[in-house]
Amino acid sequence: MRFRYAMVCSSNQNRSMEAHFLLKRQGLDVASYGTGSHVKLPGPSAREPNVYDFGTPYKQMFDELRRKDPELYKRNGILQMLKRNLNVKLAPQRWQDNAGDGVFDVVMTFEEKVFDSVLEDLNNREQSLMKTILVMNLEVKDNHEEAAIGGRLALELCQEIEGNETWEDTIDDIVAGFEKQQRRKLVYSISFY
Repeated sequence: MRFRYAMVCSSNQNRSMEAHFLLKRQGLDVASYGTGSHVKLPGPSAREPNVYDFGTPYKQMFDELRRKDPELYKRNGILQMLKRNLNVKLAPQRWQDNAGDGVFDVVMTFEEKVFDSVLEDLNNREQSLMKTILVMNLEVKDNHEEAAIGGRLALELCQEIEGNETWEDTIDDIVAGFEKQQRRKLVYSISFY
C-alpha cells in the first residue's frame, strides 16, 4: 500500500522543498506547499525581502535574483536552493489552494503556525469523504542546514509510515519510537477529507 504525502512550510521554498526533493528521490508519492500569503526569500536586509506570488516559477526567481546580486544570493545559498527547487517542480504552490490536487494521507509541516494553518484549512473544508488524514509537525528552523536535517528526518518518518499497512493502527508507536531515537518532539493530529 502506498500513501500520498504533502510537505508544507510557509513559502514552499526551503524546508518543504528539501523534504519533497528527498522523498521524491526515494520514489514516494509526494507534493509540497506553503501556507503564507506570499512567497518570501531573504533580500539584502531583513527589511528588504524578495516577495513573490505563489505560482511564480522558481526559474523566474532564480534569474531575477542572479541579475540583482549574484554574489549575495550565491553566498546565502538562495541560488542553489532555487536551482534544486526548479528541478523538483515548476513553482511554489499554496496549501489553501490545493483542493484540486487530490487527497493526501499524511501532511508533514515544519513549523507550528503552518501546522495550525493546515488544520484550520482542513477543518473549514467540506468533509464529504470521511477519509482520515494524518497531520504531523516536526519543528525545523528555516535555514539551509536545519532544512537538510529536517528533510532527512521527514524522509525517515515517512518511510516508517510507508512500511505499515495502515498508519492509524501504529502511529502512536511510530511517533514514540521516532521521538526516542531522534530526541525531537512531534505533534500530530488526525483530520478528515
